[in-house]
Amino acid sequence: MLNLTRPRFFVPVHGEYRHLHSHAQLAQQVGILPEQIFLLENGEVLEVRPNWGGVVRKVPAGRVFVDGKGVGDVGDTVLRDRQHLAQDGMVLVVIAFDATGTVVAGPDIISRGFAHLPEDDALFEEARKLIITVLEGCGVEEKTDWTLIKQRIRSVLRKFLQKTMERRPMILPVIIEV
Repeated sequence: MLNLTRPRFFVPVHGEYRHLHSHAQLAQQVGILPEQIFLLENGEVLEVRPNWGGVVRKVPAGRVFVDGKGVGDVGDTVLRDRQHLAQDGMVLVVIAFDATGTVVAGPDIISRGFAHLPEDDALFEEARKLIITVLEGCGVEEKTDWTLIKQRIRSVLRKFLQKTMERRPMILPVIIEV
């Protein structure tokens, strides 16, 4: 086909890189000059004129993630979180407090994608005891600082689960004020 068409410039476009390379070599074997053969990478812009051809610039190119109705709006952070959830799962800690900072209900521990354990498993019982210890160790002013309490629960639970299960699930403390 190359002998019949005698192209002035040649750009292999189909297949993997090794196929493109072989096609470029074939073009060279039938007499097309190497400077008239363009083995392009994704995003390279080729400009062709009657007596000249060359790569003039590079534009952004790559994969675009489609998520529901959104196109390209899924960022690296979201993808990293999804990968983390897929690999290690998540553990949700739900605690209800009253206005004075006294625990009214919980802590309840719910896991998804972490380990197939019943809610009353010994591992979760030990985790509940650790969380209660953390809550008892909080001072009077700290008992209403929900951000601090969540951070302490997350830290203690992360260390505990890493040590006992050798896994690092995403830990989400949820505090409900009643």
